[in-house]
Amino acid sequence: MELRTHKSINTALCGKVVDLKKDYAKVVLKTTQIMAADEKGLVHGGFTFGAADYAAMAAVNEPNVVLVAADVGFKAPIQVGDEVVFEARVIKEEGKKVFLTVIGNVGEQRVFNGVFTAFVPDTHVLFLL
Repeated sequence: MELRTHKSINTALCGKVVDLKKDYAKVVLKTTQIMAADEKGLVHGGFTFGAADYAAMAAVNEPNVVLVAADVGFKAPIQVGDEVVFEARVIKEEGKKVFLTVIGNVGEQRVFNGVFTAFVPDTHVLFLL
């Protein structure tokens, strides 16, 4: 399946889509020193969230999809050098709203989970302003 959204995203910062099916996406984030929040190599949660968001948008896979809400949990710290695998699944659609779950693991360790709400407008969100 071809990725139809977020085609200009920086995959070094937000991860790379490695599997894409209807209502499902897997994104792998290879964490690097640029993501470190401190001298010990703790990865800033913004990079974790960004990759999870990207996985959710890829699972919806509509060109105009945007994130409108998220309820997330950071379950364990991520360290520079970790490879985080995010899996996003559509669980429900209500009109133009799409509800998804996203989990993130480093190996067998759960590091992230969340419920995301996306919206698919007819036109690009910047043209709605």
